[in-house]
Amino acid sequence: MREPEARRAVAAARTTASSLGLAVDAAAVLHDSNKLTLRLLPCDVLARVAPATEHVSEFEVDLARRFAAAGCPVASLDPRVEPVVHERDGFVITLWTYYEPVPPQQLPPVDYADALKRLHLGLRRVDAPAPHFTDRVEQAERLVADRERTPALNDADRELLGGTLRTLKRTVRECGAADQLLHGEPHPGNVLTTRHGPLFIDLETCCRGPVEFDLAHAPEEVGGHYPSVDRELLRDCRLLVLAMITTWRWDRHDRFPDGLRLGRQWLDRIRAESDR
Repeated sequence: MREPEARRAVAAARTTASSLGLAVDAAAVLHDSNKLTLRLLPCDVLARVAPATEHVSEFEVDLARRFAAAGCPVASLDPRVEPVVHERDGFVITLWTYYEPVPPQQLPPVDYADALKRLHLGLRRVDAPAPHFTDRVEQAERLVADRERTPALNDADRELLGGTLRTLKRTVRECGAADQLLHGEPHPGNVLTTRHGPLFIDLETCCRGPVEFDLAHAPEEVGGHYPSVDRELLRDCRLLVLAMITTWRWDRHDRFPDGLRLGRQWLDRIRAESDR
């Protein structure tokens, strides 16, 4: 978030937590993008704050409750307050349990795969509405086609990205693999190493599709420890996910650190794969 919006977001989180009887003397920013993630002290609560016009917090809170009830390894909402979305000063605020990180910060591939497998097993017991993974691919396709949102993309790169997204969306959709509820983006940044074991966060990307779509977000070594993986499908999903995240980096509103450099680097990888 940009100043002064970020200052207002912090104030909204502090006021909300205080009004619920939680002690708040300070707020440390843990992550700053379109959504602000704060650690509130001394109550030790994780607050997620987003503009009220852009949030999917109701969806995420509902999923967090369902997933926890199904025994999924996910971060939980703070048990000291009602598990709802709070609104204040144009922001929506959700309050979560803060988990102190424990070593190793880099999760071993076998443990990563085990956590993801347990997550998927739990998600099969959850009946929750969620978009299909193709809906998210189509969001990327619309962004590629929008020259106003992606002005720095030249015509050749725009055609490469759009063609890759269209072709692999169809290939993965028509592969015949069973769809199930997925995390949607279980990359290393969305997995916490805690004394309770690995826990997945940021459930707002939840969607339906083959498990290989989730595995495509994890480090390559993880797939080797996940049982019964379709290797060819996983390769297609990896390239599809790479095309999606490359597209986000060319959005003129993207605030990912060093995003355009990464976008160019990833375009080169997609081009090399396409040449093969």
